[in-house]
Amino acid sequence: MNNSVTNTARLLGAGLRALLVLTLVTGVIYPLVVTGVAQALLDNKANGSEIKADGKVVGSSLIGQQGYSLDHFQPRPAGGLGENSLNTQYKLILSGATNLSADNPDLVKAVKEAKAKVVKDNSVPGYTVKPSQVPADAVTSSGSGLDPDISPAYANLQVHRVAEKNGLTVAQVQQLVDEQTKGRTLGFIGEPRVNVLELNIALKALVAKD
Repeated sequence: MNNSVTNTARLLGAGLRALLVLTLVTGVIYPLVVTGVAQALLDNKANGSEIKADGKVVGSSLIGQQGYSLDHFQPRPAGGLGENSLNTQYKLILSGATNLSADNPDLVKAVKEAKAKVVKDNSVPGYTVKPSQVPADAVTSSGSGLDPDISPAYANLQVHRVAEKNGLTVAQVQQLVDEQTKGRTLGFIGEPRVNVLELNIALKALVAKD
């Protein structure tokens, strides 16, 4: 009987020591090491890839924003975010695609309406947008609905409108787009892209300077 109690106590003690050691290693030491390495080597990414302007955080380079006026470059549509979003910039209840098939009547109608709006919004005196010029990312949302980037084709399509709205020359705005255009990652992964938030921050600085 005494041996049984002693063995049980020994096993419980060993289990408790193992629990304490593993809790210390996996719950304290490991997280601190990972956090320290991330902060030292990947500070920006570890903190959410924040973008700052005028000394304050205005967004993340990984998350698209909605609600820009026509004075700014427009992002991709965010149709998958749903009508029950509290704030379609960041405070989302859900994100995602529409999950509609390519021949779904609702999707076809939405794309046609979006294309007509892009044509109308970006046609200014001396420059008329043709429906055939409108790229796919101008009228469709990404899989998450949070894509922060647009194609160079969509950015270029907006140059004349942005120039006209802000009193800039087309050449000035086009140069801005060219400077903000990023190539394929490592030269072969993905597609060329333009981050809308970063582009609009650069636009704001150009307008203030001009």
